[in-house]
Amino acid sequence: MLYWLLYQKLFPYFRLFRIFRYLTFRTVFASLTALLIGLLIGPYVIERLREFQIGQYIREEGPQSHQKKSGTPTMGGVLICISILVPTLLWSDLSNPFVWVVMLSTLAFGGIGFADDYIKVVHRRNLGLTPRAKLALQMLASGSVAIALLVIAQHGNFSTRLLFPFFKRFRPELVWQWMGHVPHMHWLAYLPFVVFVMLVISFSSNAVNLTDGLDGLAIGCTIIAAGALTVLTYVSGHVVFSDYLELQRMPLVSELAIFCGAMVGASIGFLWYNAHPAEVFMGDVGSLALGGAIGTVAVVIKQELLLPFIGGVFILEAVSVMLQVGSYKLRNGKRIFKMAPLHHHFELLGWSESKVIARFWILALIFALLALTTLKLR
Repeated sequence: MLYWLLYQKLFPYFRLFRIFRYLTFRTVFASLTALLIGLLIGPYVIERLREFQIGQYIREEGPQSHQKKSGTPTMGGVLICISILVPTLLWSDLSNPFVWVVMLSTLAFGGIGFADDYIKVVHRRNLGLTPRAKLALQMLASGSVAIALLVIAQHGNFSTRLLFPFFKRFRPELVWQWMGHVPHMHWLAYLPFVVFVMLVISFSSNAVNLTDGLDGLAIGCTIIAAGALTVLTYVSGHVVFSDYLELQRMPLVSELAIFCGAMVGASIGFLWYNAHPAEVFMGDVGSLALGGAIGTVAVVIKQELLLPFIGGVFILEAVSVMLQVGSYKLRNGKRIFKMAPLHHHFELLGWSESKVIARFWILALIFALLALTTLKLR
């Protein structure tokens, strides 16, 4: 809105407003706006959550040290969503279709998380939506993203080719062009792309959700992942950097740097209240929204295969749960870890909560730096 008003409308009359055309300037201001929104309305949101008695219910099988956190206000992800979406609306070019795809995806996954949290609060237990219902809704939301991207691809603004890290010339097409000529079966040509996008975004959303188990752990890792995505979105749309790094240049996706910058600012603002000992938890509304946003941005900028680096800690947490469940079922109740997700395993090894958090942040930073170094190693 401010971009439209200050640059597109008022720039011809006030030449000083040309500064609002620069992406770096708007990204910084979006980040600062998100941070200020989080800091300023955070106390109000936390107080309202307390008044409505929206407190966290701690699972009994979890570490006993977490039982004292019971009753801490949850659903703080509402604050995160507001802090991300409002600055994006203010500072981005709203005629850009990718901006709307990412914002609506964030809202959709946040809505799923809100429903899950709401059911927990109403029933006063740590069980919300059933796993099948939650996964079905996530697949529906991510499938909608895939369809939207296919529509954009029809206008030549998006490619359905997959970019592989380290292999600059290996770019398989996820749409089976040959299938498009088969009578009554042409829709199957898009199936590989749709399924791939659904799996990437849904897995990303659940990975962040599983990481959200310690004060500040998930949101701290989100700051780092969103920072890496801010760089990636910027260079993907920059004519010089994309050519130097031999990336597929997509001019429109650079506008997503503003969204990613807002995600960084919103996450820092939320960390102010979520740092140990937490005054508020993000709940599923926050973790699912952030995970959905990260996965969607990665898909849009064609860096979905870099997600194991961009969100390395999130992936480790998700994989630890998969391994634990698989081992328990296939090995007659034998476990690999003392408890999953992985951060609980280290807690039970005797690490303090603050040490686990700090070390996982360091690990997240290492993964993010590895993701950025792969851009030239092609």
